[in-house]
Amino acid sequence: MADRLRCAVIGAGAIGLEHLNSLSQCHRGTAVAIAESNPARAKEASDRFKIARSYSDYRELLEQADIDAVTIALPNHLHAPVAIEALRARKHVLIEKPMAMNAKEASKIIDTAAKMRRTIMVAQNYRFHRQTQLARALIQRGDLGEIYHARCFWLRRSGIPRIGSWFTQKKFAGGGATNDIGSHMLDACLHLMDDFNVSSVSGQTHSRFGPRGLGEGSCGKSEIDPAKPFDVDDYGVALLKMKNGHTVNFEVSWAAHQPTDAREYGVDLLGTQAGLSLYPARLFRNGVNGYETTHLAAQKVPHPEDRVHHFVNCVLDGKKSLVPVEESLKVQQILDAIATSAATGKEVRLR
Repeated sequence: MADRLRCAVIGAGAIGLEHLNSLSQCHRGTAVAIAESNPARAKEASDRFKIARSYSDYRELLEQADIDAVTIALPNHLHAPVAIEALRARKHVLIEKPMAMNAKEASKIIDTAAKMRRTIMVAQNYRFHRQTQLARALIQRGDLGEIYHARCFWLRRSGIPRIGSWFTQKKFAGGGATNDIGSHMLDACLHLMDDFNVSSVSGQTHSRFGPRGLGEGSCGKSEIDPAKPFDVDDYGVALLKMKNGHTVNFEVSWAAHQPTDAREYGVDLLGTQAGLSLYPARLFRNGVNGYETTHLAAQKVPHPEDRVHHFVNCVLDGKKSLVPVEESLKVQQILDAIATSAATGKEVRLR
């Protein structure tokens, strides 16, 4: 392998452009090619980042021997098949969240990576957030004591991504707000708790705005077909019971009549010695002068890279990722359980 990891980006939508931008600033990695089926998006990405090689079919890209790794920024239904083909082509793979359409697909990705001895990582960017890392350091030091309950949430008043695009169709996305923005905060929360061992999930989802053509935001670059159905959730809520007796409240909305139009997202942790809230990072506890709220900041964190740079470093150095795929699989299992619980009206037990 060369001193710099030779990467290709598959999918040149909004997230693919993020990947290309990150690689353009990476000292140890470089983008040598893209794969994009939409000619306009392909030209935009190639021109902006001066990428000489562009393929309309990702399979042709995977045949190129001088590509060491790929990042996948495609609709959810393509995550597993493209990742598996890339791994079989002996490429290392960075894949956007959610990992797959379901846990069965996610498990197949992991098994293929192990068989091919290639790195696979899910791009959970909130693990690399400076405040997440500061909070984790305080938790590991024991400042919160035992964390017995947590709340994770992402609430939008009007933030459905392009109604009629793949985001709002179950066969392409797998789910709506719960899988999309919910997966961010769920992963960050369990990462901070250092506990992915969920015993049961009770969940409910709603589709109250999207089916009426309401609540659309401005994110995404995907094509829109007004004739396509909105058949995913625009609101989700769940109670997670952990195997050790701890609990997590989960709440997410793409659209809702909530008090503010700001996009509220974060994680609240309740500990026996203190409480902690993100984002921004604040610590709550009794002090010598009464109850204190401390706003937290840090100049140095263990992982100063972004998700793409971290992936590059892990591949080149052969080190363990901050986002172990086993934990990404657990997140996918929980998302599946929320959907199953909502569909059946029953609590779902996890092994």
